[in-house]
This record gives sequence, structure tokens and C-alpha cells, in this order.
Amino acid sequence: MKEITQQDYLEFIEDQPSVIIEDVEIPLHKKRKIKTYGPPQDYTPERTTVWSFPDRGNWASHKGNYRGNWSPYIPRNLILKYTQKGNWVLDQMMGSGTTLVEAKLLERNAIGVDINLDAVMITRDRLSFSYDSPEYKEPIIKTYRGDARNLDKIDDESVDLIATHPPYANIISYTRSKKLSDDLSQLPFEEYLKGMRKVAKESFRVLKPGKTCAILIGDTRKHKHYIPISSRVMQTFLDVDFILKEDIIKLQWNMKTTRERWRAKEYEFYLIGHEHIFVFKKPENDKEYKKYKFSTRWW
Repeated sequence: MKEITQQDYLEFIEDQPSVIIEDVEIPLHKKRKIKTYGPPQDYTPERTTVWSFPDRGNWASHKGNYRGNWSPYIPRNLILKYTQKGNWVLDQMMGSGTTLVEAKLLERNAIGVDINLDAVMITRDRLSFSYDSPEYKEPIIKTYRGDARNLDKIDDESVDLIATHPPYANIISYTRSKKLSDDLSQLPFEEYLKGMRKVAKESFRVLKPGKTCAILIGDTRKHKHYIPISSRVMQTFLDVDFILKEDIIKLQWNMKTTRERWRAKEYEFYLIGHEHIFVFKKPENDKEYKKYKFSTRWW
């Protein structure tokens, strides 16, 4: 991991005023003007295991992201549910920094990591705003270029919440133009799963006992066959001794950019219209883990 500071970002944009992610050119700004700092006033946090956001959310600096990022409503709900002000939030596959922006708005310290330097610069760009409020306390936000499988700059048991959105195997490649062959989004499926197990192991290491790790992951279809990416990834986290707290279904609204590139009006199968948010807990101790394992045995 190599830390990328605000000064690094400012030097970067002197020579490169934009970056390209997945064939989308994204301009970078020295200072962002913010009109609204949060969701509509009538919005209330989610209370069930089915989440649906027809309006994906474009407050603060969230507008204008590239495909494959997650709605800011997701990290906002997770941060409010599982952390307090001043806690540490980690997104080790941060992409354009949606999680870190929400952490900043909600006064949580945060660490973001991404293998793609351009993505790190987009994150720093989206964080370049001020929150003008007398009661607001600016949190610590750190960004790194690095691999989620090796979080060597993060101490053991130092994180209160992990909220991240891994790539769905090699469905969308975020570093194609950079030719990063070790990027998880470029690996064949079985190699991707091996990589995700390393991600899960590192997540377990850096998370405090009793704290939460949440991931958004979806499935796809290939040659008309359903590929259960989500359940295979969930198992990698269970294999390293996480406990599954929740399986939240997140409905998809923008089906024009679905992972299934079908164009007919009718099919012999159903279009995939959901994703999973798996919420894992790191056990407080061996006793809690053994109790969980006992309760999940087949009778």
C-alpha cells in the first residue's frame, strides 16, 4: 500500500485534468461546490432486508460516477447502523470513493484503498469539498493505492466497519487500459474466488472483534446459465470464520445497464433484478463463534 495524499492529488491534476475508467472520461476539479449534503429530508434509514433506491442519490459529490459503483444510500445506511462518530470505516475496493464521501459527511474516520491510481484520484477529487457547519468535526480520511488482498499499512483489529463493493468477477474490468493483470476484475472466476478469500482473510484481520463487514455482490448469467457469484463469495468470508448477520436484497432499477446484455422482449429465463448485501460479524471470541457454528448445523 502507498498512501496518496491531497498534495499528491493536486500535483496529479496539474498534468492530468481528467482520468478514464472503463472507457468513461471523468474530469477532476480542485474544489467542488456542494448544493446538498445529504439525502432528501423525508428519507428514513432502512429497517428490513429488502432495500430499494429508485433514486440512486446524487447529493454532495456523488453525481457523475462511472458504471459499477454503488448507491450512496448503501454505505450511509451501513455507517449509521454499525458505527458512531469518530469510528474507523474501511473500503478496500473504494472505486470512486462513495463510502469515503459518506464517512466524511457523517464524521467517521475512513481509509480507502484501490488498485487503480486513477480511481484513487477520483476519490480524492470527490472528497475535495468543505462542510460548512459550526458543529461539524472534520474526520481523518486516508487514501491508498494498494491491493485489498494485502492491507499491510492497516493494523490488526483497528477498523470498526468495512463497507465495500467488490467487482463481480471479470464482468466489468476497471483497469483494462492500465493492464493491471492482478486486478480482481480481470481474473478468471476460480482465480477471482481465490483472490476474494484473501480479501476476506485480510478483512477479518483488520476488523475489531464484534464489528461488522458488509459487501455488495451480485450474480450474472453466461450462455443463459445462472452464475451464482454472490453465494460463492459469501462462502469465502464464512471460510475465514466470519458470522453471517444479514443477507439484504438490494433491488436494481437501472436495468438498461444490467450485467445481462439481452435485448429481446421475452426470454426463457428471468432477468436478474437484485444484488446481495452480505453483512458479516467478526466474532467477539471463540465461544461466540462455536455457538454460531452449533446453531447452523443441520438437524
